[in-house]
Amino acid sequence: MKYLHKGERTTGFALPLLSLNTDKGPCGEFPDIASMARLAKSWGMNLLQILPVNDTGFEPSPYSALSAFALNPIYLRIADLPELDDAAARAYGSDKKPARADKEWIGKDAAGNEDTLRDFNRQTKDRAEALADQARQWAAQEGAVPYERILGGKLSILESLWDSLLGSRRSAGLLEQVERWSEARTWVKTYACFVELKRRNASKPWWEWGDYRNPGAATIPALWTHPEFARSLRFHAWVQMRAEEQFSRACRQALDLGVDIMGDIPILLNMDSAEVWQRRQLFDLDHIAGAPPDMYSRLGQNWGFPLYRWDLLEKEDYAFWKERLSSADQFYSLFRIDHVLGFFRIWAVDIREADGFLGHFRPEYPLLYHELDALGFDTGRIRWLSRPHVPESSLGEAFEGLPAGIARTIREKLFRRIDHEPLFLFSPEIRGGRDIESSIQAVLPGLDTDAAARDVIEKTLKICKDKLLAAWRDKSLLEIASGQFVPTWEYKNTKAWLSLGQEERRRLEGLIVRRKAESMVLWERNGAKILKILADSVAMQACAEDLGAVPPCVPAVLSRLGIPGLRVLRWHRAWEKEGAPYIALDEYPEDSVACLSVHDSSNLRQWWEEEADRHVLWDMLGPGPAAGAAPPSLEAEDAYTLLLGFAAVESGILVHPLQDLLAAHERYREVEPAKERINVPGTTGGFNWRYRLKPRIEELLRDSAFAARMAAIASAHRG
Repeated sequence: MKYLHKGERTTGFALPLLSLNTDKGPCGEFPDIASMARLAKSWGMNLLQILPVNDTGFEPSPYSALSAFALNPIYLRIADLPELDDAAARAYGSDKKPARADKEWIGKDAAGNEDTLRDFNRQTKDRAEALADQARQWAAQEGAVPYERILGGKLSILESLWDSLLGSRRSAGLLEQVERWSEARTWVKTYACFVELKRRNASKPWWEWGDYRNPGAATIPALWTHPEFARSLRFHAWVQMRAEEQFSRACRQALDLGVDIMGDIPILLNMDSAEVWQRRQLFDLDHIAGAPPDMYSRLGQNWGFPLYRWDLLEKEDYAFWKERLSSADQFYSLFRIDHVLGFFRIWAVDIREADGFLGHFRPEYPLLYHELDALGFDTGRIRWLSRPHVPESSLGEAFEGLPAGIARTIREKLFRRIDHEPLFLFSPEIRGGRDIESSIQAVLPGLDTDAAARDVIEKTLKICKDKLLAAWRDKSLLEIASGQFVPTWEYKNTKAWLSLGQEERRRLEGLIVRRKAESMVLWERNGAKILKILADSVAMQACAEDLGAVPPCVPAVLSRLGIPGLRVLRWHRAWEKEGAPYIALDEYPEDSVACLSVHDSSNLRQWWEEEADRHVLWDMLGPGPAAGAAPPSLEAEDAYTLLLGFAAVESGILVHPLQDLLAAHERYREVEPAKERINVPGTTGGFNWRYRLKPRIEELLRDSAFAARMAAIASAHRG
């Protein structure tokens, strides 16, 4: 691992920048990174991990980016803008005529007035301060960061400021600066056009736009100079320029303190993003990424993000990905690759599916028609395994309680009888769960009944939908292309599989096992090739989020390449052994990142209350059996004991979510542990991604006694 040449283990904390509570802003902002670095330094720590800070529009999830490059304006500190410094502002264009004054979009009153300038600057700062005060009130009332209102308020202030700038003598120098900065970054103009068009289309996704839905090579240059767009496009570029300046400055200040920044680079992009809009040839828009079923998500996960076309990316020498990493390299010393499994293989789900249940790994060697035929599975037998055969009795159960006319309408839309048998197949037009949902939803507008009866019918339709979706999922093989099949995730639990004879199962299982082994070789080759190229392209140390159903080839490749994987105590267990014992701390590999929890999991206090084996952990990390039984919940001193005990881990990097560290102080933690959870995977909305730190960072910086306790954890990890 190239990062560990620094000669000592690395200890730090992680948090979403948004969640930071400060005296200065409505939420965490780029300049606060320097404050967090000072906090880490005072705690004897040398690492700060932040979640992605890309622009996500009005979606608070940092993993749902509108751009792979653009920064989120919510992190921009308005009060620190150079345009609001009166002395600096006077220097803009003072000896020049307004730039391109002949253009309508520049503004008419370019002469400026120093008194007016100072007044406006003061008013702008006052508006920013008022927004911060209001946001603190909202957060106190709701217990969460009011993301959308903060972002909307900031954009409103910034747009007013931009209009003022273009109407003053400052416009000349500023516009020249924006143009130079934009020309040096290939992504800026595309991003600016995308977000402006999205704004003008009432925030609709690009595939619902009228004009500019399909940009050509000349579209972006034409929009950039178009009088109707030029003013607003340069606004978006200006915001990004100032955001980059603030972010870069804060990261440099952290490095000057001896604190490295670990960034987070999501592997996937939002379907509704600038890069997918402009460079959609690099993406498979017919399939979306997700995760297979597990103990936490019975139906799997459907993330809504398109897949990469790695064959085309390879032809371009992975230029898109190299550009992403190069852009991040100016900020970070280390970067965390979110869902590194996606470089090996990814769970691909047809875009028409409502969940992640009927996905498949891509790439994956399929079962071919002629191979199945050779094993004794003719066309009819293959159809039996790959298309649900729904008995008439099951349809009767699904439609039970519905008016006869509605049941008949849905049945005719969704099903076709097999000859004269009491069995039905889904219609060829039905290609996924979303088709089933929309067919059922379509009957609602035609309901001519009173409110009470309508409510009953709607509830019955929901039951019907759930039963029909369950029937749709009941297939053993998934046809991914003509004559190409893969086993479904739970193929052994399907009605079709259970109906096979023992010898039929044996033959088919043998072919499935061979294909899985062949696919494993393919995954290892893919991951090793791509990760080496990308990791070698930047100075940053790559780290990998390698959680989930991880094939054996993944840790092997990561180890060869010197890329630390993630080791989360609760999941780092010998699952193949009886009782699934926890892995001993001295057996953690040096090239790994260790932690007690992550942003997608419950926090330390939540997990402890739910963990059946906490007595084992108490003996492993705490004072030992002689000290008594493990406490059912963690008091501050108990949390500190666990944190200090886990610091003995052999991993080269130890990084905890900040709220897990603050669990060691009664005043700094929430009464209810659930309020400190950042995200619940597979869910949207609500509290997700809106966590707000209870203490202000200024308070933490003043607490020397708590700093000493945190320093003890860092010292214990360094050994």
